[in-house]
Order: sequence, then structure tokens, then C-alpha cells
Amino acid sequence: MTRERMEYDVVIVGAGPAGLSAAIRLAQLKQQAGASFTVAVVEKAAEVGSHILSGAAFEPRALAELIPDYLAKGAPLETPVTEDRFLLLTEKHAIRLPTPPQMRNHGNYIISLGRLCRWLGEQAQALGVDIFPGFAAADLLWGDGGVKGIVTGDMGRDKEGKETAHFQPGVEIAAKYTLFAEGCRGSLSEELMKRLNLREGVQPQTYGIGIKELWEVDPTKHRAGRVTHSVGWPMDTRTYGGSFLYHLGTNQVAVGFVVGLDYENPYLNPFEEFQRFKQHSGIRPLFEGGRRLSYGARALNEGGFQSIPKLVFPGGALIGCAAGFLNVPKIKGTHTAMKSGMLAAEAAFDALMKNGGPVLEAYPEKLKTSWVWPELQGVRNIRPGFHGGLFAGLLHAAVDTFIFRGCAPWTLKHRADHKSLMPARAMQPIAYPKPDNVVSFDRLSSVYLANLSHDENQPAHLQLRDPAVPVAVNLPEYDAPEQRYCPAGVYEIVKNEEGTPRLQINAQNCVHCKTCDIKDPLQNIHWVTPEGGSGPNYVGM
Repeated sequence: MTRERMEYDVVIVGAGPAGLSAAIRLAQLKQQAGASFTVAVVEKAAEVGSHILSGAAFEPRALAELIPDYLAKGAPLETPVTEDRFLLLTEKHAIRLPTPPQMRNHGNYIISLGRLCRWLGEQAQALGVDIFPGFAAADLLWGDGGVKGIVTGDMGRDKEGKETAHFQPGVEIAAKYTLFAEGCRGSLSEELMKRLNLREGVQPQTYGIGIKELWEVDPTKHRAGRVTHSVGWPMDTRTYGGSFLYHLGTNQVAVGFVVGLDYENPYLNPFEEFQRFKQHSGIRPLFEGGRRLSYGARALNEGGFQSIPKLVFPGGALIGCAAGFLNVPKIKGTHTAMKSGMLAAEAAFDALMKNGGPVLEAYPEKLKTSWVWPELQGVRNIRPGFHGGLFAGLLHAAVDTFIFRGCAPWTLKHRADHKSLMPARAMQPIAYPKPDNVVSFDRLSSVYLANLSHDENQPAHLQLRDPAVPVAVNLPEYDAPEQRYCPAGVYEIVKNEEGTPRLQINAQNCVHCKTCDIKDPLQNIHWVTPEGGSGPNYVGM
């Protein structure tokens, strides 16, 4: 196959906050120095921002460093936070507690991160950066012992992988340096970590699944700038999780629920826990009389400081959530992701100007002397402190914050999420209420609001390493948990006429959250990029 080849000095994989910040910083430095190198950003979504999903209560620290006059330039940060609330939910009550210091949002904004990324993309293009949306980075270019760029995915193959009349081969995009900003559980980033042993000597990355809806609510119930977080019900006390309610402008409320993917009960269904949460007597009235606008789901890194892999290798670097810079107690990672992209850009600029070597050693050095490193180091023990349950975790977080002030002389360890499931025979099924279609809904009607687009004739992007495992192991041992942990109804156990079960994969329902790639107990599900431009189109999320 003959592929078109493009040459750049720096190629960035992913037009999220980290990738676009890296592109802008490179372009700024190029302009200041009067240099002539080239920068490109490759994005799998059809449009910049359409695959971006976050809460988001946004801390503008990194943005202020990147673009000091961001408000004058029209950055979409219209809703300053005016109030913080923190609730402990029981089945019948909502008990207001003092807001933990890390969750205070004075000076922050409630935003649509997708809209912010679209704006960042415009800033990058105005500085001369080439952005290619609708092109998924599907493979790596290798040479001379290192990464030499990426290959975008083929277009126009059928389910069997055969070329159709619309076939177009992927494009080779070669670069001196490739920055991987794919976000949480990025497929090429994961391949790099495994192939180059970048996780050697660090703790396993751990994850949560965040499920979000955007609502238009009754104006009399709307409080622009209010931020509410909760812990407790409907989760059992051994399962990590919580909610957020963010009041944007124009009578809109972003509501979401996060479940730690180290949960033990294979009968737990994160989507149903979210729907049950909205039925709480202290939550439901906000949404009654309102209208649900959008739905989506995304995995998020929760490993923090002790799970950060080696960040550099010959020819490239990991930035943003591809590496895992989320501050879990803050429930924020955009500011740290942006800063990591900016620092990697500065290291790449220096290397280009000085004809440096293939490894951007200055990037991790810059990161360790920036504000990102102490911020993450100081909260490293809070998430693993919840392994003993909710109340032990809250007590540990208080001790770590107010007594040790993040400087405890130990670092707690993580466990891999896929190893945490207990056998179904050892756990109790959970009886979830049926949706009322007023504030709670089913998965298929929710997926409709994600504005999905997958050509059903394209090769499946959800692959089984061993097709026998779902029925031979997952079904008898864990009662097929993939039917429940997927928030989009992708996986179903169906039976043929003889009553023999098999796993049916409805790949067209996939919202690209990556939960299946993380939680499958035998790591048998492999998420690869579908055709460029496929997937959700999150409007205002």
C-alpha cells in the first residue's frame, strides 16, 4: 500500500487541552524567536472539542500563563463560581458538610470544556498551527530506535477489513518529536507504555468512570455559579464515588456521577447508580420540570502522583491525561494537563533550536520544578486512602490535609482496577428501579443524546483478544459484568436458537469512554480507534 507522507517538526496527537496548549506554546515561542519549524495537531473527532467531556469547574491558572489576556480574546469562561456546597447523602437525607479545602472553587469558572477546546483550536490556528480533525492516529511510525511520527487510520474498509469503493489509505505524518495528548487511556499512549516499559517502577494507573448529563432547568431553581459535590448514597460505603452539580449560565445545569473502577461487586452498574442518584429527595426537585439536553461518559485517571509513568522516550513524550495528571481531590485535571503540554512544548522548542537529541529530557525536569509536581505530590495519598471505605477515606483525607498537610512520610499504593472484581457468587445482585423518564432514563435513550456517528460497516473498534473468554470466564465467574459497566449498552449476552450464549458487541453505541478497556477482568477487550470522525458529538458538554 502506498501512503501519502507528510513531514512536520512536531506532531501532536489529540486536540484536547494538553495538546492544544502545547501547540499554542510552540507557536508562541516560534513567533518570538523568528523560527521556521512546523507544528501539526491530529484529532480523531470530526471537530475540535466534539469528543471532549468534563465536569467542568475550571481552574484558569495554566490558561492565564499561556494566554494572559484570555478574557479579552473571548475565552468562553462566562460563569464564575459563586458558591461551593459539599453534601453527604444518605438514603433519606442530604447532610451539608464543610467543603474540603481542595474542593473550594473561588476564582474558578463553570465551563463547557468542549467549547474551550474549540476556542483554543482557533487560537492555535491563528498562530499558524495545522489542525487535522477527523483523522484518528491509529499506528506509530518507528525508526532508528524511536518514534518518528504516526499513521492515521484507513478510511473506507468494511467489517471484514476489505477495501470498499470509498477506500482511502491512512497518511504517514512524520515528525522529529511526537507529543501524545490522547487523553485518559489513549490507545497509542498505552501501546507506548507497554512496548517501552514506561510504567516500570510506578504504581498501576487507576480510573473512575464519569457519566454526565446537561440539563435545562426551571429558571426559578437555577443558581448561576453554584457548585455542589456529594459523596455517599447511592454507593455502598466500600465503593468510591460521588456526584457533581454545576450551574452554568442560561438555566443550564451539568450533573454527573463518578464511580471508581476499583469497585468489587460485578452487579454494580455505574449508569444505574447515576440514575438512582437523581431520584434522591434532595436532588430530584432540581430536575423536575426541566429538559435533558445531552449525555456522555468518559473514564478519568485517578492514580495521581505515584502512577505517573516515564514521560519521555526517543522521539516523543506523554502529556496531559495520557500520562495522568488529574488532581483527584480537586476533581480537576485540565489546568495540570495544559501546563504539562506547555512544558513539553518548551522542551521541544529548545531541542529544535539547539538541534538536540531524540529524548526531551528537559520536559520531566521542567515538570518537577513547576507547580504541577508539588500539587500532585501533596494529595497523592487521598484517593488510595479510600480503599478502606468511605468513612475511613474521609477521616484519612482530613488527617492527611490538616495534620500532615500533604507531607506524610509514606506513599500509599494502588491496585489495578481489573483485579478488584469479586466472583458473582460472593456478591449480592443490586435491584435498580426502572426509569421514570422524568429524571431517570435508560441507556439507549441516553446514548441517542450523545449524537453518535459510527458507520456500521467499518471494522469493529472493540476487539476481543480471545473470543472465548466472555462466555467461558466472564459469564460464569462474574455474570458478564461488561453488560453493566458499559454506560452505552455496547455489550449484551444473547442466546441462539439452541440456547447457547454469546457476547454481542453493539460497537455503534460506543461513546468512547474506554471503561471496557480498563475494567474487563482478564483485560480481554481492546479498544482501538475507529474511523476518523466517528463517535460522539458532545454539544455544550
